[in-house]
Amino acid sequence: MKIPFIIIAIIAWTSLTAQSISTSSGKVIRFENFGSKYVDARNVDVWLPECYDGKTKFSVLYMHDGQMLFDSSSTWNHQEWGVDETLAMLMKEKKIRNCIVVGIWNNGKKRHAEYFPQKAFYGMSEKDQNMILEEQRNLNYHIFSEKPVSDLYLQFLVKELKPFIDSAFATNKETDNTFIAGSSMGGLISLYAICEYPEVFGGAACLSTHWTGIYRTYNNPIPSALMDYLTTHLPSPRNHRIYFDFGSETLDSLYKPFQLQVDEIMKEKGYSSENWMTKEFQGEDHSEAAWRKRFYIPAIFLLEK
Repeated sequence: MKIPFIIIAIIAWTSLTAQSISTSSGKVIRFENFGSKYVDARNVDVWLPECYDGKTKFSVLYMHDGQMLFDSSSTWNHQEWGVDETLAMLMKEKKIRNCIVVGIWNNGKKRHAEYFPQKAFYGMSEKDQNMILEEQRNLNYHIFSEKPVSDLYLQFLVKELKPFIDSAFATNKETDNTFIAGSSMGGLISLYAICEYPEVFGGAACLSTHWTGIYRTYNNPIPSALMDYLTTHLPSPRNHRIYFDFGSETLDSLYKPFQLQVDEIMKEKGYSSENWMTKEFQGEDHSEAAWRKRFYIPAIFLLEK
């Protein structure tokens, strides 16, 4: 299998080092310190299934928190999504179309700032904004390292990363073959992406979406701000598909009341079972182990043939 790395030299705005990473199925090509004029450099992992030949065009699934997708031996909690195993199985069973995965690593302390929907944040009062920015998870850790910069993060995805991926790999570039997914804050930014760039992303999978933004529900203006944003920014149901889910344990136990509100907005905007799914998983917690068990569901929902 030959990957056209010569294309890399064409991209003048970034300097990349590519290396192969072992996986259970297929192959991961890692581009270290992928540069950007919008956000800090970060690693980008591209998973290619065994059937990828560099000639046939494949759909593309962009996924956040890329360091948590493929290799549990290198993750902070020794868990992973098992994306390669799940998608390889579904392709073999012909339940989904052929696809590659682009795993974008998060930026550590800036994760909240990059993943929180920026327009929803600035829709809050200045008093509420300041309160949120002062919120701490513990005495030594502010949840937000800075004000949200998710608009810049999405510009990185759409204006820099996607053009590179479409040039370096054999991809179907169209909206109906371009998808985005993530969990928790990654669920929020996936939803924000399809709302802000409906002409780019045809579907979004939002697992354990972190509707609270912080780690409490009382005196929290974030859910209301997110609902207000969705009311005016959801993309057309005619050509978009959106998946939500949540568990009942640990952090996921906070989400149900807000997901039910989102479900009502989805109905009001014309979404139905044909293009929208919300699922509840009793007994499941907020972890990669939980998302791994059910990842096949949004994968089929977005990528079905």
